[in-house]
Amino acid sequence: MKTSPSNRLENTRILIYSHDTFGLGHLRRCRAIAHEIVDRYKGVSVLIISGSPVIGSFEFKARVDFIRIPGIIKLQNGEYTSLSLHIDLSETLAIREAIIRQTAKVYSPDLFIVDKEPLGLHGEVRNTLLYLKSVGVRTVLGLRDVLDDRESLLKEWIEKQVFPNIDTLYDEIWIYGIREFFQPLEGLPLEASVCAKIIYTGYLQRLPENVAAEDIYPIPYILVTPGGGRDGRELIDLLITTYTQYTSLPYHAVIVLGPFMHADDRLQIHNLADEMDNVTLLDFHSRMESLIVGSSGMITMGGYNTFCEILSFDKPALLYPRTVPRTEQLIRCQRAEELGMVTLLDPDTVTPEILMKYINIFEQLPKPSEHFLPGMLEGMNTISQRMIELLPEDSIRRIVSEAEQKTSRFIN
Repeated sequence: MKTSPSNRLENTRILIYSHDTFGLGHLRRCRAIAHEIVDRYKGVSVLIISGSPVIGSFEFKARVDFIRIPGIIKLQNGEYTSLSLHIDLSETLAIREAIIRQTAKVYSPDLFIVDKEPLGLHGEVRNTLLYLKSVGVRTVLGLRDVLDDRESLLKEWIEKQVFPNIDTLYDEIWIYGIREFFQPLEGLPLEASVCAKIIYTGYLQRLPENVAAEDIYPIPYILVTPGGGRDGRELIDLLITTYTQYTSLPYHAVIVLGPFMHADDRLQIHNLADEMDNVTLLDFHSRMESLIVGSSGMITMGGYNTFCEILSFDKPALLYPRTVPRTEQLIRCQRAEELGMVTLLDPDTVTPEILMKYINIFEQLPKPSEHFLPGMLEGMNTISQRMIELLPEDSIRRIVSEAEQKTSRFIN
C-alpha cells in the first residue's frame, strides 16, 4: 500500500528499543527514524526506550517521547558496568528488563523496532519480544550497514545465542545500508528463512535543521567531531597540533568534543585550544545537522550516523576511524574510500603534516555524490513503506487521507 506524507495513521503506536552503552550512534539513529515517521504520518506516536544518559539533552518532535532506563556503559575491554547506580550489573539489568517489558505491555505498540542488539543487552529484550509476538505485534530488527568483522560478529552472536532465536523473534531484518556497499551478515550461519527476511533499506537521509544565531561561525570552517567523544582524544590532539603548527590554514576549525569525553581530557583540550584564534571548541551540540550544513566539510571518526550526514549533505570528509572495541568504523571508511566517497586518515600513519596538506586542498577532495551507488539514500522511504506493510489490518484501515477527512467534514 502506497502512502503520501499527508496520510494519517490514527492511534498507531511504534515502540523503539535502543540499548545505548557507548556513544551517541544508536540514539541518534532511532531519533532520526522516529522523527521521519511522525513527519510522514499524522496520528502516529513513537516511544523510544533508551539507556543513554544524555537523551534528555536532545529535542524531540511532537508525538515522539522517550523512557530512559538505567544506564550501562561498555568498557574498553568489552565488559559492561552500571553507569550511575552503585549496584551489581545483574540488578541493573533486571531493572531495565522489567521496565522494558512493562512499557511494552502498557504502551501496546503496533510495531516494535529493536536497534542493533537482536536480544537486547544481555538478552534483556528477549522476553518482551516473546510477549509481543504472542499477542500478534510485528517485530523488526534494525541493523547498521557494518556491525564488525565477520569473525568477531560470529563469535559474538554465538555467545549471545542470537542464531537460535532470530528467526522466531523477528518478522523482518532491516539493514540501514545497501547491499553493494557492504553485507554485514554475509557468511554467517543463517537459516534460509532468516535470509528471506533481510531488507536493505538504503542509508538514512538527514535533512537540515534551522540554523540558530549561535550557530554562526567564521566562514569557511571545517567541522571536527569524534562522535560521542569517549574515544576521540587522539583525533582532537592531531587536529589541535596541526592547527598549532600551521597557523595559516585556510579553514577555521569548529570542534564538538561530545558528551562522553572524559573530564580530564576535556579540560586539557580546553586549556590547549581556548587561546587559539583559528579554533572554536564546543562541548556538545544537539543539532549537528545545522553545523554540518554550514561547514565546508568534516574531519571525523566515521560512525554510522556521521556517514549518513556526510552522504546527505554531500560534504567532503577526512575520516579517522576507531579500531577498538570494534573494527566497524574502519571497515566502513575503507569501503567508502575504495568507492571514492571519502578520504581515509590512517590512524597508524597520519601526522600533522599530512593533515595540513589535506586541509590546504580541502575544496579539491571528492564529494560523496560523485560516487553514489543506486538507492544510496532511500532508507527513510523504505522504512516508511515497510512500516505500513507490517502494520496489522485494523491499523491499515485507520489510514485516512487528508482529502477524505475534508470531504467527511464537508458532508457532515
